[in-house]
Amino acid sequence: MSRLEAKKPPLFISELLTRDAVSQSLSLLSGILKSSYGPAGRLKQLHNGVGGCVCTTSQSSALLGHLSLSQPVLRVLTASVRNHVSRFSDCGLFTAILCCGFIENFRSLNVAPFTVIKISKHLLSLCMDHLKSEACGCRVSVDFSSVETLVCLVRSILTSKPACMLNKTEVDHLTSLVLKAFIFTVPRHVETNAVLGKCVVIPVKGGRVVDSTVLPGLLIEAPEIQLGKPLAVKRTGSNMINIALFSVSMSGDGSNPEEGTIAVHHGVSLEVSELNQLLNVGKQLVKDEVGLVVCQKVMHPSLKQFLKEQGVVAVDRAGLSLMEPLGRVTGNRPPVASIHSLPPGCYGSLKDLCVESIASKHFLHLIPEDTVICSLILCNRSETAWDELKRVCETAEHVLQLTVKEPLALLGGGCTETHLASYIRHKSSSLPASTFRDLGCSQTQYQLVAEGFCRSLESVARSLSHDGEEVLTDVVYGHCWFVPPGSPCVSRWSGLVSKCGCGVSGSTEDLSWSCLQGQSGSPVLQGCPQEPSVKVADLRVLDCFAAKCSGLQVALETANLILDLSYIIEDQN
Repeated sequence: MSRLEAKKPPLFISELLTRDAVSQSLSLLSGILKSSYGPAGRLKQLHNGVGGCVCTTSQSSALLGHLSLSQPVLRVLTASVRNHVSRFSDCGLFTAILCCGFIENFRSLNVAPFTVIKISKHLLSLCMDHLKSEACGCRVSVDFSSVETLVCLVRSILTSKPACMLNKTEVDHLTSLVLKAFIFTVPRHVETNAVLGKCVVIPVKGGRVVDSTVLPGLLIEAPEIQLGKPLAVKRTGSNMINIALFSVSMSGDGSNPEEGTIAVHHGVSLEVSELNQLLNVGKQLVKDEVGLVVCQKVMHPSLKQFLKEQGVVAVDRAGLSLMEPLGRVTGNRPPVASIHSLPPGCYGSLKDLCVESIASKHFLHLIPEDTVICSLILCNRSETAWDELKRVCETAEHVLQLTVKEPLALLGGGCTETHLASYIRHKSSSLPASTFRDLGCSQTQYQLVAEGFCRSLESVARSLSHDGEEVLTDVVYGHCWFVPPGSPCVSRWSGLVSKCGCGVSGSTEDLSWSCLQGQSGSPVLQGCPQEPSVKVADLRVLDCFAAKCSGLQVALETANLILDLSYIIEDQN
């Protein structure tokens, strides 16, 4: 019997944010995230130190998924950000950097955490009300009858991740493909509860990016199909192809042991019985004029040969991920879950079936009568670049879906952040005394928290600078501007800047600027930041409205949660 040790008492850790270990870890995480932000962000190589694959990325989902964090505070922060990314796919780095900024700026204030939390919630409500108002100067309406705004939105996402290693021609090609794929997923006949379709990404690693393409319907890899031979497929009297989907194993190696114990009589071979049952299923499929059989798992070679002889195309090892889009392509039929019974109405149908060859791979192309499923054949030169590109294209598709629900976008390039900071500075300087009484704080406390709030927003805009550029904001629109590194110090910046970060404002206007570098913040504007006249042709960068609004809320709520932590209790046993 092993020796028993006495249980240790739990460890109580208080005053979390004043501890050096927590402060250093938070600062390190913030630095990693800031250096990864934007089109010029620096790539990170992540590996576990004991072998395995190496991930090269600047994406928040990959970064936070691979980081091993020991500090409970950081685990809370990353869990919140990852939950946001799982729901919106975009603005993960924005959320994480902003959250770190809130924590760093708020904890240095000589204001009680409870008061900071109340004031910051009020500031957040001011931001959200402004973003949702028609007068907001950093909001752009998305017109789905024209593609210009959609092209800018998709291009902004594709160019934000340098690990994809795309040139301008490749970005333009992929932008058109992503938009085309999205259009395929929109139902032709809109009903009350219309549901968008799905774009399935087909990997082709080692090919050229410009060889990528999109096809309506679904591609299934089928290495056994021989190219060049005509595909003889059994068709129904109406010239359609019946298809049967099986989610159960058809390998004939016995039932799943999880289903229970099987009693076998003496002299009876279980394998032979299973094979006979599979062949009976095959005969029934032939009788029902099925032309294509797809099995999620393994199919017995004898059954495949039998079906082939009867003019039925058989594909196995389709995998779980393809079953849902397969069901939608063939008419929303659930897959057959047993080889002992074929329920009535279990077959789907296809308009046509053909073979496609892409970069030495052979695919079956399932072409339905009417579909909201398409296949994006995605090529890239290396596995690392392909992995990053796949995540980016999936993000772009999700952002377009979110934009359908809420047809708005926000100006990118740091302009939304600096505009909001300018708006909050203006708004907080003109609040009535009743606001401070309702919040239970003094005007001085409110101004301190508001300044920390604005600095946190501006720190996100400053994170877009990685090569020593001077970061400015103008005092008319509150937009973000970048001065090239090494530029001479001049009294007027108009000769050194041409366009703001988002591209809407130009230096030809009568503007004046102030630097964002340092901790003093920008001066309070004379009035509320004005709304520039937005020309779609001028737009350089757009951000997803829904994702950024959620990121702003998640960042502040997470920071307030961490500021409000009094103790962490760790079990030492």
